[in-house]
Parts: sequence; structure tokens; C-alpha cells
Amino acid sequence: MQFRDALTLDAPRRTKDGYLAVRAKAARTGVYQYLGSEVDPDNTHGLRDKGLINVLRDESTVFDTAAAQSFVGKPVTDDHPKDAVTADNWRDHARGTIMGVMREGDYLAFDLLLTDAATIAKVDGGKRELSNGYAAELEFGDFKAADGTICQARQSKITGGNHVALVDRGRAGSECAIKDGFAVCDANPAILAALTTGDTPMKIRIGDAEVDATNGEAVRIAVDALNTKLSDSAKALTDAQAKVAEQATTLAAKDAEIATLNQKVADSALTPAKLRDAAKAYAQVCDKAKALGVTFAEDADADAIMKAVVDAKMGDQAKGWTADQIAASFAVLSKDAKAADPVRDAFRGGIVNVGDAAAQADAALSKSVDDLNAWRNQ
Repeated sequence: MQFRDALTLDAPRRTKDGYLAVRAKAARTGVYQYLGSEVDPDNTHGLRDKGLINVLRDESTVFDTAAAQSFVGKPVTDDHPKDAVTADNWRDHARGTIMGVMREGDYLAFDLLLTDAATIAKVDGGKRELSNGYAAELEFGDFKAADGTICQARQSKITGGNHVALVDRGRAGSECAIKDGFAVCDANPAILAALTTGDTPMKIRIGDAEVDATNGEAVRIAVDALNTKLSDSAKALTDAQAKVAEQATTLAAKDAEIATLNQKVADSALTPAKLRDAAKAYAQVCDKAKALGVTFAEDADADAIMKAVVDAKMGDQAKGWTADQIAASFAVLSKDAKAADPVRDAFRGGIVNVGDAAAQADAALSKSVDDLNAWRNQ
């Protein structure tokens, strides 16, 4: 894959022959940003329509001796040619030569010699940005830079420098993301024409917008809009998940309430045994109340009967008591109360002498017989 990186002219100086010698800081280590359509034009890795992506260039790649030396002796061109510079087209494109390469701190620097008067005049006129063209191999995946930035690709090897191009600031910069003062961009042959000859701009889609890939400001605006939309979507998703969690909690509470009510219904279901026990308990409350000499309405339930007993025995002291307090007080008050037993009471009084009841019964029977015979004799 072909790349080009922007360089910075450093103190150009004239030679006695009128040539222009310059030092240009070139590549650096770190994270570079490219359009997905530049590094993955066929969408092989699903990055073509992703807007800006991060590409990692580590120290072993940037400062590889063979990669750096591959630039020495290669031509300086006026704008990027559509094709790589070779012996067949060198005469058409060469405007100078790369004389040397060295490391300067975190940067790789080139020594350039411009030998074409017309090109030197363009530099004097303000055309001062340089962009080096080279081939590099890319690895796709998840990579982490030293500062923690996550990258979707990595330049694994620079396979050969081809040229350094003198370019207009606007042309190179419009396609590139400006980072640390250096414009970084891909020099795929498919977009070189749009960058160097002013042909129809290449359109790319970023989110809902179709923008000119050569217009850096338009790309930035579209990426910002897409990021805002993604942020809004993420917030909406978070809010929806919170709402679902809240509704799930409410539903769980309702399910628990229903289960409790179902259990209460099951516990309160009437069975013959429960009916028998309830009747027995009610009869005992009635008997104890009667034994304590307390009257109550015939249709009063057990709670009302117990309250009547407690009110009768405790008076105002029991005013405002709860049902549980009344039940407890009734239990204490009726602890020794004996229920009425008519049969027991009858035997307790002994045999009652009814006097002449038998004789009176015989007389009544005799009179009935006489009355019957008198009727027959008529």
C-alpha cells in the first residue's frame, strides 16, 4: 500500500550553484489518522465507511534502518505523480534528490536537494509543504499505542521509499488529519489524481452525510455529527436499559405480591375441618361470655363478643385497644370461666318431687275414657 506523510521544511539554504538544500522532518512514531476508505478501499476489513480510523506506527517500523535508507537517492517531485516514480518516468517527475536520512529525536529527517529552478521558485513563492511517498504493509486488528490509544491497523513494515513531493498546503492538508503539526495521509493511486490535478473530488459517506473526501473540514464536521449521533444513541440505549430494569423490578414486586395473596387465599380456603374448628372456637367464645355474664347480639361475631366482654370488664381502660390486645385481654378474663351445661345443672339440683302429678294424670285419663263412652251411647 502506498502512503504519503507531510514533512516540514527546515531552514532552506542556497548552494553556490543555485540549488536549494533543505532539512525536512519526516515520519514520527505514534498514532496517525486515515480515512477508512484510504486504508481499506475494498472494505475487506469493514473499515471503508468508518470515517477516520487510527493507524499505529511504532519505533521499530519508523526507524528501521533498511526502510529509512530506501529513501536515499530517490527523487523529489512537484506534486505527487499518479504512478510510482521509476526509471521509465523519472525524467518527467524528478525535481531534486533525497541526499540523506537520519534520526532526530522522535522523528526521521531527510536532507533534500532541489535542483529544478522552476520548482525552487515555487518554494520561494510559498509552496513549502512536502509529502513523502512510500510503500508499507498494514496489519489489521486491535493495537494499543504507548499513550493507550486503540488503533485499528498498524504499519508493520515500510517496504520502500519512492519519492518526496512538493505539494500545496491546501491540497495535502484538505485530505489529511492535522496532528502535532504534521499532515498525515494515504497516497493510494486511486485518490492521487483528485489531490494533485483538481479532478472531481472523491465522495465518501460518513454516517448520514456524503462528503468530499478531499475537504478536511467537511470530513471533520461529518465525523463530529456521527460521533454526536452515536453518543445520543448510546445515551438512549442506557436510558432504555434503565427503564427496562425499573419495569422488571416493578414486575418482580407485583409477582411477589400476587404470590403472597395467592398464599393467603390458599390458607384461608374453607375445608370441613376448618369449618368445624371455627364453629367450635366461636361456641367457646360465646359460652365464656355467657359464663362471665356478658350479653351480646345474636349475630355478633367472635371479635365483637370478645370486645363486649373486655369493655364490660375493663371499661375505659380498654378504650382504643387493637383487636390483638382485646383478644389477649379476653383470654385472661375468661381463663377460669366455665361454659354453661344444662344437663350438668339439672343433675346438680337432684330429683324434683312433682307431688300428685301421677294421680292427676290418672284422673285425666279416666275422664277422657268416660267422655268417649258417653259419646258412643248417644
